[in-house]
This record gives sequence, structure tokens and C-alpha cells, in this order.
Amino acid sequence: MGIITRAYALMDNKKYRCLTLAVLFVIFASFPLFMDNYTLNVLWNAMFYALLALGLNVIVGYCGLCDLGYAAKFAIGAYTTGILIKSFHWNFWLTLPVSVIVSVVTAVIIGAPTLKLRSDYLAIVTLGFAEIVRITARNLSITGSASGLNAIDRPSLFGMRLTQISQWYYVFLVLIVLYVVISNRIRHSRFGRALAYIREDEDAAQAMGVNTTLYKLYAYILGAVMGGITGSFFAVKMTSISPSSFDFTQSANILLAVILGGMGKIPGVIAGAAFFAIFPELFRDVPVIGDMRMLFFGLLLIIVMITRPQGLWPERRRLEDARTPRAS
Repeated sequence: MGIITRAYALMDNKKYRCLTLAVLFVIFASFPLFMDNYTLNVLWNAMFYALLALGLNVIVGYCGLCDLGYAAKFAIGAYTTGILIKSFHWNFWLTLPVSVIVSVVTAVIIGAPTLKLRSDYLAIVTLGFAEIVRITARNLSITGSASGLNAIDRPSLFGMRLTQISQWYYVFLVLIVLYVVISNRIRHSRFGRALAYIREDEDAAQAMGVNTTLYKLYAYILGAVMGGITGSFFAVKMTSISPSSFDFTQSANILLAVILGGMGKIPGVIAGAAFFAIFPELFRDVPVIGDMRMLFFGLLLIIVMITRPQGLWPERRRLEDARTPRAS
């Protein structure tokens, strides 16, 4: 308990926090110099889930909304970019603004009439929307139907075609930094404080003059845009996408990363995504255990959620609330 408390105190120091982040960035930037392609692919997968988790964290962690269909957000970005490149031969970098616009429009269409709902009702709506997106993508010819889109051209950056995993590692590392900066700015802004009020007590926030429906819509749009951009980069990195990549399991995995790491806490969300993506790979080649690694992973998740219900790296307030005994 004392170690965790001191760690939180150190991270509250701005100078220490900036120095720590700079050191971590240098360390992670040096990984491609001495790691093989398999390890880099595992780390890239962890960063991919971290990007999605950071986007969902705006919706779930900051605003307290229950979104069970976040896979639809990055599916929209992925298919927008894939269709524009495959069918209309657009440059990848020009598809990003279109992906953002489509994500915003979709979020408004879905969010405006449904964000007045709460709890289980909103969860069901988001789940239904994700299934609509997946089924629509499976049945339209422009999306490649069930087989999806294949042979999507990879982009070039500064005259260099992005084909190596080390190149994509750096691209996603930069995206992680960008998402962290955006998430941190949101969290410490007036908008972020309004979202926190809504998360803790929506009725009280509304009584204090906060337009809860509008702020929830803003959070929903921001989360959708972050997911859409991640989906666009996912499409060109993988060069192929299909409806099976955006099923409910993906949405559950992303939500699990946010909850496991600690809702609302940026380092916690990243830690949850890394734990979720890396841990199963550690035992892939271990005899006997390798075939049952997902069983052990599930058991470990249960143990973690029982012993750390507030997450691996929760907000200090949530940590203190979890340790404070309630009056009977």
C-alpha cells in the first residue's frame, strides 16, 4: 500500500511525470533495434489494442457510458479507408479526413437519439449497432461481402513505403503518444470535468446545469473518431479486412482492456491492453501449457478482477474508495 501511494505521489509531480514519459518513449523506440519480427508483431498488437482502449476510455472511463459495440467504430474507419483505396484509388492520407467525417456522422446518427438512455438500455443499443455494421459489411458488394477487402495498398511516408513491421511499430508508437496527449488534455479540461460529473452522478450534474445529453454525445463522437482513425491504420497495415474482424468478441476484448487496466486512468488503460495482448503470447510455445494458454489466461483474469476490482492501475480516488470500508 505504501509503495502504491508513493508511486501515485511521484506521478502527480509534473516534472517527474514528464521525465518518466520521455524515458519510456526512448526505451520503446529502441525496441526495433534488437527485437525480432515476431516480438515486434506482439508489441504492435498491444499498441493496436491500446489505441482502441484509449478511444473507448473516453466513452466508458471518462463519461461512464456502457458501450458494447466499439468494434463498429473502428470497422467504419477501416472500411471507409479500404473502400476509398481499393475502389477509388485514393491516397491513404487523404482517406483519414473522410474517415473522421464518416465516424462523426455515424456517431451523431446513432448517439443523438439513444444517449438519453442509460445503463443496460444503452448497452443493448450499442451492441445492436455493432451487429448492424458487421452484417451490412458482410452483405454489401462494395465491402467485399463475407470475404472482405483484400490487397489494400500500403501507404508511403516521406517517400518510404511502409511494409516492414518495424516501420509500423514506429507509426503506432507515434499514434499512442498522440492519443495519450489528447486523452490527457480531455481529462484535465472543463469538458473532461463535466464528463466526470456525469459519470459519478448524472442527475446531480444535470441539476448543476450540465447539458448531459450534449456532453455524452461529444464523448461518443470523440471515442468514435479515435476508433475510426485506428481502424484506418489497421486496414492498411493488415492490407485486408473482413466482417469477422469486427465481431462482438473484439468489442468485449476492448472493453475488457479498459476495465482490467482501470477505467479513466490513461496508464491503466494502456497496461490493461498490453496485459490482454501480450500475456497469452508468453506461453504459446510452452509444451502442454501452450495449448491451454487461453484457459490459464481466463483464470488469471478472474483472479485479477477478484483481487483488484478497481483495475490494475486505477484512479487514486477509485483506489481510495475501494479501500475505505463502508459504514453499515
